Amino acid sequence: MSVYTQEQVNYLVEGKLDWETTMRMLSMPKDGERFRMYVHALQSKLPWDDKIILPISLHLYIAQNKTSKEWVTKCSCGHEFGDYRKNWKLQALIYVRDNAEAMHEVYPALMAPDTNWQVYREYYCPSCGTMHDVEAPTPWYPVMHEFEPDIEAFYNDWVHLPLPEKAS
Repeated sequence: MSVYTQEQVNYLVEGKLDWETTMRMLSMPKDGERFRMYVHALQSKLPWDDKIILPISLHLYIAQNKTSKEWVTKCSCGHEFGDYRKNWKLQALIYVRDNAEAMHEVYPALMAPDTNWQVYREYYCPSCGTMHDVEAPTPWYPVMHEFEPDIEAFYNDWVHLPLPEKAS
């Protein structure tokens, strides 16, 4: 049983929860009820009805497609990047800052990295233009796939909630 209320979790999602409560909440062990409230708060802000399975970042989710029951990576605007196990970045719009002029849009003169050794890759939603990630690899490095979550273990071992339905 969570020691937090839905109202406190809503404030957390909105960025309005006081710092002391936020830090206490973050330092506590995972709590199934708190996770359920967190997902409920996120879900209530989205324009689509597909069920959130796991938030990935501020505007990116693993969600259960309402029709097919498949788990997909989805933007808060509703754009689907495909199967959650595949690297969503390969379906994103990618802007690569690979020259001095592009780097100077981010850094002051003489502060930018040498683009022979480091570039910035910015990943955007093709539908709404939200920036979801930035990488700073060497120019020849492949697109990074940060992680493939073990959703079954998360639900069963961490938050002790029933695993959402998934198409086979």
